[in-house]
Amino acid sequence: MAGGDLCHVAAARVAVPAGFAFAFLADPLRLGRWSLGCMETGPTDRPGLYTGRSLFDGGQGFFSVEAHPELGLVDWRVGPADRLVRRINARVVPGADAGLADGECLVILTAWRVEGMPTARWERLKAAHEAEIWLIKEQAEAAWEGR
Repeated sequence: MAGGDLCHVAAARVAVPAGFAFAFLADPLRLGRWSLGCMETGPTDRPGLYTGRSLFDGGQGFFSVEAHPELGLVDWRVGPADRLVRRINARVVPGADAGLADGECLVILTAWRVEGMPTARWERLKAAHEAEIWLIKEQAEAAWEGR
């Protein structure tokens, strides 16, 4: 079964060590520079809850970050502040595990479609992730070079 209506995956080869890419993705404030649906992120009054604005329609979104370094997995819970759902994640695969050079990694973004999500919104999310994987790649590599 194809995932077109159920999930979307975008991936990139990133020229930074896996640990650096993982820390980059797990940083909720950096997310506000690459996530088109949640720009200019900042903390809320509730610990662990962050907010940002959609570049598309200016709407306010909320999210929390669950980082699992032992798995190279970052889960984002997104939605209304009182009903966050784990719906988007990133996997960071070390270069050696992905057949890449040392100092490189594979970054994979995955999103799944919730029941009732309008087709236009799903298509927008998929297009955003295609752009975001490039933003992640370029920003992580620039941050690594500038450290």
